Amino acid sequence: MLLTSFPAGPLQANCYLVARGPGTGCAVVDPGMDAIEGVRSVAAEHDLTPQAVLVTHGHFDHLWCAQDVAREWDCPVWIHPADRHLLSDPMAAISNESAAMLRGQLGLDGELPEFVEPADVRDAVDGATVDVDGVTFTVAHVPGHTPGTLYYLIDYPDQPEVSQVMFSGDFLFAGSIGRTDLVGGSHPEMIDSLRTKVLPLRDDVVVLPGHGPQTSVGRERATNPYLVQIADGLS
Repeated sequence: MLLTSFPAGPLQANCYLVARGPGTGCAVVDPGMDAIEGVRSVAAEHDLTPQAVLVTHGHFDHLWCAQDVAREWDCPVWIHPADRHLLSDPMAAISNESAAMLRGQLGLDGELPEFVEPADVRDAVDGATVDVDGVTFTVAHVPGHTPGTLYYLIDYPDQPEVSQVMFSGDFLFAGSIGRTDLVGGSHPEMIDSLRTKVLPLRDDVVVLPGHGPQTSVGRERATNPYLVQIADGLS
């Protein structure tokens, strides 16, 4: 399996390309701000053809270039229905005050780019599977960070010590979890999502988050203060 990533944009959101190997179709997970050139570069390096865009949630730093990738390679965009409206209006996920602050921090002078919903948008709902040229992604709906937050899970046969890989977006990080104070966020839903969709997983599941370094379910179960607290409450 070929799995590679690069941090994109001012917020350094991780964009992932996943394929069976070189010379095949691939999935592009979370093409955020300034990601299009990185996608082109990685695709050319490994002779990959993007066949699907998988969005973990509707925040702009994870879907800014979703339309660009979809248009350039004529491929569908998968997103949860609850976050679908953010494809055409990503700033709706943050307050007006936060949007104004971000525009200054990101150097976005004048009007924002026009966001248009891609031509082919498909519903990524809990339990669904998305097959991309032989790589099967299983969808888990994990609301809390946004109403439509997802993670995508794939089997990983290349290493016996790793059973699966999770693309967690801003749901789960190394040592932390996604914030719940933005528009649509819910701390109770986040805690329930962690309890029901992370704690039952095997320790050897590798977690590839939307920002920062990779981790594993076992490491987070043992050291992440949020998961430790939830686990203690269950014991």
